[in-house]
Amino acid sequence: MENALFSFEPVSYGGAQGIYEYQHQCYGKEIGLKKRKQTHVYGEEELGGFNHLGSKYGLHQETIPQKEVLLSKYQPQYTSSDFEMLDDFQLNMVSPPVQSLLHSADFDYVLSEFSDLILPQKEMVNVPTTMASLEILTNYPGGKKWMNGEKINVEQTCTKVEACKRLSTEEVMRVAGARYIEFSSQKYDQYPFAGALSGLAEEETKDVELAHLLFASAEKVGNQQFDRASRLLIQCDYLSSRTGNPVQRVVYYFAEALRGRINSETGSRTSKWFEEEEKQLSDIEEMMLTPNPAIIACYQTLPFSQIMMFGGVQSIVENVASAKKVHLIDLGIKTGMAWIILMQALSTRQGCPVELFRVTAVGTSSRKQLEETGKRCTSFAESMNISFSFNVVIVPDMKDLREDMFELGEGEVVAIYAPFILRTMVSEPGSLESLMRVIRNLKPCVMVLMEIEANHNSPAFVSRFIEALFYFSAFFDCLEACMDRDSQDRMVTERNYFGCAIQNIVANEGEKRKIRHVGIEVWRAFFARFGMVELELSHSSMYQSNLVLKQFACGSSCTLDMIRKSLIVGWKGTPIHSLSSWKFQ
Repeated sequence: MENALFSFEPVSYGGAQGIYEYQHQCYGKEIGLKKRKQTHVYGEEELGGFNHLGSKYGLHQETIPQKEVLLSKYQPQYTSSDFEMLDDFQLNMVSPPVQSLLHSADFDYVLSEFSDLILPQKEMVNVPTTMASLEILTNYPGGKKWMNGEKINVEQTCTKVEACKRLSTEEVMRVAGARYIEFSSQKYDQYPFAGALSGLAEEETKDVELAHLLFASAEKVGNQQFDRASRLLIQCDYLSSRTGNPVQRVVYYFAEALRGRINSETGSRTSKWFEEEEKQLSDIEEMMLTPNPAIIACYQTLPFSQIMMFGGVQSIVENVASAKKVHLIDLGIKTGMAWIILMQALSTRQGCPVELFRVTAVGTSSRKQLEETGKRCTSFAESMNISFSFNVVIVPDMKDLREDMFELGEGEVVAIYAPFILRTMVSEPGSLESLMRVIRNLKPCVMVLMEIEANHNSPAFVSRFIEALFYFSAFFDCLEACMDRDSQDRMVTERNYFGCAIQNIVANEGEKRKIRHVGIEVWRAFFARFGMVELELSHSSMYQSNLVLKQFACGSSCTLDMIRKSLIVGWKGTPIHSLSSWKFQ
């Protein structure tokens, strides 16, 4: 069964149009990849084809060669703190009082203010502190060597990516973090940044210095030394830019978030401000379900969405292989492209023709948008001579969802599709638990889960800060590789989606912190409470994902890892998303 890949022979949509034209109808005009600029000056302010997959894929029955699957060696490390949120199903909804980054006296010396970073000092101020502040660095490649006092070898920090000529954005952050630990734990009588790191170009050295300032700012914020943090952030503001290179952009948004945290801690933010932020986050989640230009551009130029979608559809195809009536419940439908692909697969199924394909789209708003998606899917089904039904279920909140809202016909096999939806409910455990009970009662044969692969839910501010910094650094690096720096779609994505997420993760605590991404290990522990078991993604799913990856110009930097039974999609070894399949025992 796992070798039964779905076929992508050209089909007609609405008579003359093929699935390629349908894809463009859903996602807009094709945007070609442009060569990125390589001559950006540090600190300078700047203004400012995807080919059809279907026609390239045939029905493959032969054994899939293992070497076709791109697997990186990176294995994420998890600590016991990652699972504390699952104790008694609390998920750390309310964080403890703001935790100082540096509590005890394990870490002997720390840079106490900006002058300590750049001016010669014969004696450093001795501040009680702990190495726990940057302990998370050891979870990344090379981190333990840095923590053990070994010299930083920049050449070893470069991941094994083809034609790697410079450090990635995340690697710059890791080098800067290691340097910050090194400089903070020793006495220096010289300018800390004297001499470039071996192997670094001038711009990379400046990037490391800028990131170093960001680490120092975060440490001061975590220590509630807000005046010192503010002075450091002024320097970050001067050197960063939301239109500059990816390091400058990342620092710009994280410095903005640190300033937001200072304002929250000092009472500068009013309740009205938090209400507006919550509404903005809600609007952004809704926008992500709508094919706006920025979302379209990301879909067409970044490999992640299509890798996940094709791999997920393949998993559904395999799990409904013998079903004559298929009922697909989509908890986060966008354009319906996944179900166009699934219908094409069902239409070519041999020996067991599908008698009915039903899709139920679940949402909390935008009924009109969901109905428009239904019309497109219905039109495509008619062109394929597939008996099709599309239903919409709208609820004020996911906790209001009930199994009797779904029209389940006799003999229908149910499959659940949950693309990046459960992450929005981690801050609302009641809604999440209620949804899981409903899903269990629907008795699906499979639930396909797509999620952010990161831990942005730590109760410790600095651990959360560093996790978010590495994660978004990798994502900004991807945008740099796949989109022009002056692309309006890129800047909208960075500002409206990433910038707002960074602000919420870094600046807020308690109930105000809505964005709480957790990794696949946490979801495994959570699903176990509901009697769910993980299904291994087949070689066919991996093969489909790999075929999609090869269509992207920047695909060589994207990594596919099988961690236990799930697919981890990453950028230069840093996990970005996870794809997994589940069923109830």
